Amino acid sequence: MKRCVRCGETKSHAAFARKRSNLDGLQRHCRECRTNYHSRAPEQRTPSREVPEGHKRCSACGETRPRSGFHRKRSADDGLASRCKACRAAAAPAQHLRRKYGITLVERDEMIAAQKGLCAICLTAPAVHVDHCHETGRVRGVLCFNCNSGLGLLRDDPEAMNRAADYLEGNAWKPTLVAPGVYQLPS
Repeated sequence: MKRCVRCGETKSHAAFARKRSNLDGLQRHCRECRTNYHSRAPEQRTPSREVPEGHKRCSACGETRPRSGFHRKRSADDGLASRCKACRAAAAPAQHLRRKYGITLVERDEMIAAQKGLCAICLTAPAVHVDHCHETGRVRGVLCFNCNSGLGLLRDDPEAMNRAADYLEGNAWKPTLVAPGVYQLPS
């Protein structure tokens, strides 16, 4: 059984259309309410609250904002998105983490707390950027911008990173004394 958000009645699952993106796999409103809603003219579908000319009501926060406060959307009846720019911007970080890395803001914050708020590599800068393996997609940790960029520029290659560490320590390009006055450079 499921409750329809439009009519408020509790109905069987068969009374709801499928929607895979919802957690339960069903629409939020029943088939009957959907038919009634879409059979009306577009002017009748909008809420009865008065909205001044040149303004629109945000479906997320409920505030009335100027039309310039909404992104354009060609498929919408009025040509504007249903949520205002501020509401879309507030939801963007969470959507990015979910879409790109498969984690939530809470999971990211837990990783940062486990690292004591510091980058897992340099241990000095604040951890801000999620690091992941480009081959498997597995999230490894949260790094500072510089360390995350460094891993990316070295193409996540451990051998290249070891050579870089050797170079920094001065081991990679030190000439080796072979005989008195004869030095061999590493190849």
